[in-house]
Amino acid sequence: MDSFISLFDPGTSDEPGASTFEEDNNNNNEGLGEMIHDLPPEPQLGNIEYKLKLVNPSRQRFEHLVTQMNWRLREGQGEAIYELGVEDCGRLKGISVEDMASSLKTLNEMGKKLGATVSVLRESVVNSGVTKRSTRVVAEVLIRKVPDDQPSLELRVAVMGMENSGKSTMLGVLTQGELDDGHGMARLNMFRHLHEIQTGRTSSISHEMIGFDTEGRIINYQEGSPDTICEMSSKVVTLIDLAGHSKYLRTTLHGITGYSPHYIFFVISASQGFTKVTMDHLALAAALQISLVVVITKMDLVSEEKLDATVENVMEYLCGICHKEAYRIGNEDDVINFVRNQHSNENDVPVLCLSSVTGAGLDVVTKLLHFMQPGLTPNDRERMEKELPVFQIDEIFSIPQKRIILGGLLKQGVIKERTPLLLGPFYDGTFLPVCISTIRRHKTPCLIAKAGQSISLSLGTDIKGLRKGMVLVSPQLMPKATYYFQASISVLFHSTAISKGFQTTVHIGNVRQTTKIEEILSVSRIATNDRAVVLFRFIKHPEFIQVGSQLLFRDGSTKGLGTVTDVFPIEIASLP
Repeated sequence: MDSFISLFDPGTSDEPGASTFEEDNNNNNEGLGEMIHDLPPEPQLGNIEYKLKLVNPSRQRFEHLVTQMNWRLREGQGEAIYELGVEDCGRLKGISVEDMASSLKTLNEMGKKLGATVSVLRESVVNSGVTKRSTRVVAEVLIRKVPDDQPSLELRVAVMGMENSGKSTMLGVLTQGELDDGHGMARLNMFRHLHEIQTGRTSSISHEMIGFDTEGRIINYQEGSPDTICEMSSKVVTLIDLAGHSKYLRTTLHGITGYSPHYIFFVISASQGFTKVTMDHLALAAALQISLVVVITKMDLVSEEKLDATVENVMEYLCGICHKEAYRIGNEDDVINFVRNQHSNENDVPVLCLSSVTGAGLDVVTKLLHFMQPGLTPNDRERMEKELPVFQIDEIFSIPQKRIILGGLLKQGVIKERTPLLLGPFYDGTFLPVCISTIRRHKTPCLIAKAGQSISLSLGTDIKGLRKGMVLVSPQLMPKATYYFQASISVLFHSTAISKGFQTTVHIGNVRQTTKIEEILSVSRIATNDRAVVLFRFIKHPEFIQVGSQLLFRDGSTKGLGTVTDVFPIEIASLP
């Protein structure tokens, strides 16, 4: 966080075996890419695996390779990338076309053993010989395996940016599969309210989805309903469209903190350029410590010179002010290189250009969404799943037969149908025992949900007093609501100084409420770039929060980040 607090200040070896599998008679050099550079040494952790060749392995060796692939898939949460023709040191030695065909056949058999799909991302020539036998090639292969207890892999992407930057239009093109007419037709499907259609401004949070099948083909609403997308897809991407106007900043921040996206797509209009307001919003997105992707839209409206200037300004700002490593992505090879290195270079920010009217750059954005992976490590995911369940309520729906549907994020733990939980806190700080009736994920019924998944739950009964910001928790947690909590904060920007009595809106997960600073420990006032431990009090009603939760506070131009360090539970008898 140190690097962000000033952003808003205005001033293996060869495989044994001599024989090969039978070569496909149609195999030739067509479709092979150009020569490429060596790779860094093979990482010990993660989902990247180097193999020189996989030619006719023994049965024992084959079983070992399958176990190794399963481990790499686990590291990549169901996805792994194999580099064939590459030594462990990263040297692109290359193998013959015949050995490559045999290696790919072995890789497909390994994937079949695990129930995984195998698709070649690209093949490249490293030594072009006179004959096909003397030519040396390398290949990059994507392995994908959907967990047995999940219908598909899941990725959540929040789309953020200034008003009129083309966020909703871009999402409309991706989800509907049709280009925009230049007058905003594509974005109409994204709007939820009449005033949004009339003004062209998003004021609420909308959720849309696209999917990718085992061959990497995009599945959107051209294929049918959301149920169809889920049925046909091995990977589902939830796209969260956020408001861009400063009037709706509170709604935008709630969408980011409440839905915990894996990535933020920050959209900038090439026609507007890189303005001061856009800089402030980009700095805020960078400070949220969520993986960032910058998409520059409306490239068809500007000259190539102006587009290049905007890209250069964005990259300089990201590198110089936000302390990120930014680089431009212009083709599929760039996308693959980014995805391969994203876990080792977490500060990398790709910058893409797109036109929703001509479709230029659309294939690059689609490929990036196809290959991107959630940032959680397997150890983090296992730790979260072992904890007692906590489900954050972000949406509440009522349907006939007096059934209540709750939508949100399962922050930790595992829940199943008929799992007993506690619902609250209500306005008096109490929790009510409830039982889960049904569970849906991506609008498809499921029997179990795990930490980090966005789901909807049916309680099967009508309950009064429900509100967004409540939680469903395990009775073993013995949850208690609180008015007071302590947090270590950093002030990103404030025009003067913050003192005792200052009121601000605080976002903690799905909680969004006005708070009052009751005490600033050790000092009397804090200003831009200052750090302090602060005691907050919720103004309206008690909330359920946990120590270690990240918080974001804002009031007008005032912005800050922090972490909850202590919570002071209330006793029901002592409620005001």
